[in-house]
Amino acid sequence: MQPFPEVRRPAIDLPEQVTVFEVGARDGLQAEKQTVPTEVKVELVTRLIEAGLTHVEATSFVSPKWVPQLADAAEVMAAIPRPEGVRLPVLVPNQRGLERALAAGARDIAVFVSATESFAKANLNNTVEGALALAEPVVTEARAAGVRVRGYVSMCWGDPWEGPVPAEQVAGVTGRLLEFGCDRVSLGDTIGVATAGGVRDLLATHADAGIGVDRLALHFHDTYGQALANVYAGLECQVSEFDSSAGGLGGCPYARSATGNLATEDLLWLLHGLGIETGVDLQSLVGTSTWLAGRLGRPSPSRVVNALAGAQQ
Repeated sequence: MQPFPEVRRPAIDLPEQVTVFEVGARDGLQAEKQTVPTEVKVELVTRLIEAGLTHVEATSFVSPKWVPQLADAAEVMAAIPRPEGVRLPVLVPNQRGLERALAAGARDIAVFVSATESFAKANLNNTVEGALALAEPVVTEARAAGVRVRGYVSMCWGDPWEGPVPAEQVAGVTGRLLEFGCDRVSLGDTIGVATAGGVRDLLATHADAGIGVDRLALHFHDTYGQALANVYAGLECQVSEFDSSAGGLGGCPYARSATGNLATEDLLWLLHGLGIETGVDLQSLVGTSTWLAGRLGRPSPSRVVNALAGAQQ
């Protein structure tokens, strides 16, 4: 049986083009309990680039003590291809991480803060204000070195300890990161509790604070099956950058109930069906996620991967 073809029905009043920000090689793999060999990580990044992804988060220069899975960050950076026009950001937690990233040749970095005190304590052993204070010199030094900086804000819709998070609280943290010099800030639904109405509300609150959607990206988890509905709400608000993970890899080891990231293949099926250009070859990406699932020893949670891979058998 042949895979069902993508059917494109151009939508009205949605972005014509969307950037897919692939996080599988970092955010996806960091929660894996078994050690993933360096050569597998390098092949994964290589295949993601070959599929047409132009923003591929490659690794993280966090302390190996805290995330041993990514202890080989320098080795990965040394081995991955760096074609023209492809951005390979890396996550850095502090100035020491920035030094290591710059030494490895990184030209794009990302910094990470929480919108809530409870998660800042659980994930960063810090306060929200303390995490922002750590991020500011990292952003400043990176910008001085000619490096682009992206910001991540976690727990933007809900926190497992604190419950629903006020939109104004999130916008305040976003504003600080932009003031520091971040080019764009990704708003994360770390435990997957957002709904479409909440997405619109948070984006409207940012707009009221003078932060346009051109400075924002959205990062959804599919814990309650709402990720694609939330993407569509973001599209209706003209957001044009979304984070996703090949094959639906990932979760957060520091957040109870956090399941996998939105699968890149599922996101592409939605976007391509709406006639939105991404530049990514879906079939190639399905092949990559199927290959990686075999290396990890379990099937991909992505419905699109399973549907298309099953049709090819």
